Amino acid sequence: MTTSESTAMTVNDIPQERRLVTAIPGPKSLEIQKRRTSAVSAGVGATLPIFISKAAGGVVVDIDGNSLIDMGSGIAVTSVGNSAKQVVDRVIAQVQDFTHTCFMVTQYESYVEVCEALNRLTPGDHEKRSALFNTGAEAVENAVKIARVYTKRQAVVVFEHGYHGRTNLTMAMTAKVAPYKQGFGPFASEIYRMPLSYPAHDGLTGKEAADHAISRMIKEIGAENIAAIVIEPIQGEGGFIVPAQGFLPSLVKFSNDNGIVFVADEVQTGFCRTGKWFACEHEGIVPDLITTAKGIAGGLPLAAVTGRAEIMDSVHAGGLGGTYGGNPIACAAALGSIAAMEEEDLNEKARNIEAIMKPRLAKIAEATGVISDIRGRGAMIAIEIVKKDTNEPDPDTTSKIAKACHAAGVVVLTAGTYGNVLRFLPPLVMPEHLLDDALTIIEQQIKEVTA
Repeated sequence: MTTSESTAMTVNDIPQERRLVTAIPGPKSLEIQKRRTSAVSAGVGATLPIFISKAAGGVVVDIDGNSLIDMGSGIAVTSVGNSAKQVVDRVIAQVQDFTHTCFMVTQYESYVEVCEALNRLTPGDHEKRSALFNTGAEAVENAVKIARVYTKRQAVVVFEHGYHGRTNLTMAMTAKVAPYKQGFGPFASEIYRMPLSYPAHDGLTGKEAADHAISRMIKEIGAENIAAIVIEPIQGEGGFIVPAQGFLPSLVKFSNDNGIVFVADEVQTGFCRTGKWFACEHEGIVPDLITTAKGIAGGLPLAAVTGRAEIMDSVHAGGLGGTYGGNPIACAAALGSIAAMEEEDLNEKARNIEAIMKPRLAKIAEATGVISDIRGRGAMIAIEIVKKDTNEPDPDTTSKIAKACHAAGVVVLTAGTYGNVLRFLPPLVMPEHLLDDALTIIEQQIKEVTA
């Protein structure tokens, strides 16, 4: 079934169309924005100053009645679309039974079922175990804890442009200072940042880039001191950077040869987003540990660490967990989300989105001269905006394009160390006509802003 023939079921019948009835933001959103300013911390940002009343499939509808095309999916969260029937039905049934017990006190089957699904779906046929948490940052932090216990080492290697979360440890692991780290130090110690393979900028093969990073690890840290290498197979906030072929396999071999736990941070790339269940699979990578969140539960807070049984079981009883980790409602949502992904073959839909988007974006690049790179996989696509006919990042123009798209009814996101990347994360169930409309608007706004 193609994207245009998608019959993804939702619990509400919202027309899958872009429709503007007021300016963006509209008067009702502006009114609530005033209340937000006086009630919500100024430290909490917002991409669009609108307030949503309902959403389904590939659109979000604000309180003024504007229907916007959602090219962000709540930052890769609502991959199965908003209000997916498989998710909503299971959540309602769970809420009616019970909302919480704390799995560490009195257990429930759905937690076990989610772990079984993760052990089945993640790369590798070895024996696995999983543990559930609330957020991607929690998952990454717990992966580091597990790796340190297992290896009895402390050093953690991360990479340039990487993003891993907003806790103190994961801020230390994150590369970009603003807005994520500015003023929040001191940060956790024993974090070492290495150069990433960045094909659009470094001109290196994957093996050359890996050899450079590995040489630095050996000289600056010592392989025998490294507990874990943690990397996003495709950078998220860093700008959807896809390392050159061979970079990741070289790091895995180095890890295996030196008793280092290789951790794939698939918080943003996981669950069909890149056209495979996990981005690791594009190069046959089998991580020791894999962290997941975002797309796992259709919009409810859930995260996980999944990995080799001997590593996961090395932690003492009580060392992992949390009051809300693996909440039964979130587990119900995850089981519904995974069912939707399997039943509707959302990997195929992600690949179809890529096949539609990349040629359209290439034509825009040729016509405008302000796009230096088109990259990503599946429904995780980005363009790098530069000053015309150069390779110089242009964050101001990127911001103007994003705002122009928002005003025209298309939700897009920015990213990148230099703030010059437009990233697109449409729901995997987005109808083809809606995707076409979004690309038309994006093309118009790029041309108008850069004319």
